[in-house]
Amino acid sequence: MRNFTSVNDICDLKKALDEAFEIKADRFKYSELGKNKTLMMVFFNSSLRTRLSTQKAALNLGMNVIVLDINQGAWKLETERGVIMDGDKPEHILEAIPVMGSYCDVIGVRSFARFENKEDDYNEVILNQFIKYSGRPVFSMEAATRHPLQSFADLITIEEHKTKPRPKVVLTWAPHPKALPQAVPNSFAEWMNAADYDFVITHPKGYELDPAFVGNARVEYDQMKAFEGADFVYAKNWAAYTGDNYGKVLSTDRDWTVSERQMAVTNNAYFMHCLPVRRNMIVTDDVIESERSLVIPEAANREISATVVLKNILEGLK
Repeated sequence: MRNFTSVNDICDLKKALDEAFEIKADRFKYSELGKNKTLMMVFFNSSLRTRLSTQKAALNLGMNVIVLDINQGAWKLETERGVIMDGDKPEHILEAIPVMGSYCDVIGVRSFARFENKEDDYNEVILNQFIKYSGRPVFSMEAATRHPLQSFADLITIEEHKTKPRPKVVLTWAPHPKALPQAVPNSFAEWMNAADYDFVITHPKGYELDPAFVGNARVEYDQMKAFEGADFVYAKNWAAYTGDNYGKVLSTDRDWTVSERQMAVTNNAYFMHCLPVRRNMIVTDDVIESERSLVIPEAANREISATVVLKNILEGLK
């Protein structure tokens, strides 16, 4: 594996899952693989689980780690070509990227959608600049359109807890006071389709995702109907994708907050969320604190997904 930005970079999903469970049984089995190799983690946006889990994964593999917060302690970066740089950004990303590459062997990048230009967001301008100009393998720690390390961890978690070969998995929109990117739902949909689960997406009208990510999923606008017989419920907010509403909040309807009312019609479903979560907006206290909540095991599996990805990238450097 050279770069990791989506499920498409995983050649064999079953093999990747086998590696995940192998690593979970012995997290330091490949601790010599990253000896004298350096990971640089570049953050354009805040992080808790991604920062900690990815750094831990690198240490599991024996790597050195450099963490760079672009907005705290680094020069502000200009990202547009052709701009007269007479403002508050003294360095251009096209010089900064190859400089970063000269100090490391692998680069992880976290850069969210800006909701300023849909085309730029969905063309992954920043992530692809790192791939093009760094001269190093690059992996996504969440980009504008996908969060593959999270979705891989989600898949590992479902595989650990499913009781049937093809469980019913429901991705549900839930209200939030701010406009959030589509990266997590896009990516989750992509991985669930690749796993060939019985997959349903439910949301209010106006919150349709890019059809390229929806894939073979069934779309249901009636949340209660979507939840019927579900084995796993994954809650997440996202802003509108389509047309002139891109990046806008169209609804904060609290009827979509996941509560015992919705969970009662499921097949005693597990509850999932990528975190951080706004309690009693996305999900009620009783659901997220229930015995069927997987949010902590799911977060813990972020270390495992990152270790598998870094292992495969390091093996490609040999």
